Amino acid sequence: MRRLLLTAVLLLPALLLPAAPAFAWSALGHRLVGELAQRHLHPAAQAQVAALLAGEPAPTLAGVAMWADHLRDNDPPRFKATSRWHYVGTQGSCQFEPARDCPDGACVIGAIETQRRVLADRSQPLAARRDALKFLVHFVGDVHQPMHANHQPDKGGNDFQVSLRTDLQPEPYARKHYVDGVMGTNLHSVWDFYILGSAGFGTNGAALQPYADRLDAQPWPPLTTPLSAPVAWAGESCRLVDARGLYPPGHKLDRAYLDAMRPLAEQRVRQGAYRLAALLNETLGR
Repeated sequence: MRRLLLTAVLLLPALLLPAAPAFAWSALGHRLVGELAQRHLHPAAQAQVAALLAGEPAPTLAGVAMWADHLRDNDPPRFKATSRWHYVGTQGSCQFEPARDCPDGACVIGAIETQRRVLADRSQPLAARRDALKFLVHFVGDVHQPMHANHQPDKGGNDFQVSLRTDLQPEPYARKHYVDGVMGTNLHSVWDFYILGSAGFGTNGAALQPYADRLDAQPWPPLTTPLSAPVAWAGESCRLVDARGLYPPGHKLDRAYLDAMRPLAEQRVRQGAYRLAALLNETLGR
């Protein structure tokens, strides 16, 4: 009975926690994708990116990587209109059915395809092509986060509540759920923030360059799907959910889960960066 009561106490913060924002990766993860991709742009694509992002507060791929999420605060109507562009959910399996899973192109697969066409069309206004680039940087990161291409009926892990024992301080919006070293959260947020954030580099801007240097020193990861096929990237993410056991058998996690999953998370960041660089080289490098 005492053990049951203790378990209930540990899970209580998670059970009371409302669904966290459905971001993929944290600011650190998205900026890593942008930073690594920019390092591998061809000169022509690099020049186009510089021209498109001229005037941005941080005119780099890493600097604009969180723009699509920041619309939540900076332009709520636009965020609401584009919120379905961040993910794709299939039903019961990883078989993608566009009419069911992406009506009117409103999913991360459709958004990548649409924004790439806008970016490639040089007759489009500069502002439209700039926004398309910023969307692409973010959505290519999103589609490589397994919780954003998931067949489980739990909103990408947002409804899978966990208690996570961690020394990593949560983001400000969630700090009231961090009690005595235990964070009441959900599996989506574990993949969004804690796996990469607990790597030892920190979670703020100072963490970006040393973490990117370490990841960039490794060979580019193996790529088993076409460079410019977002439907294949999403399927790859979805299959990893089951194949790599991303859902824990219980609802109590600690550093062992974060350490075990970090190599996969880092591989997905690197794969996303490689594909983003290839996509931009092909689209802008002409």
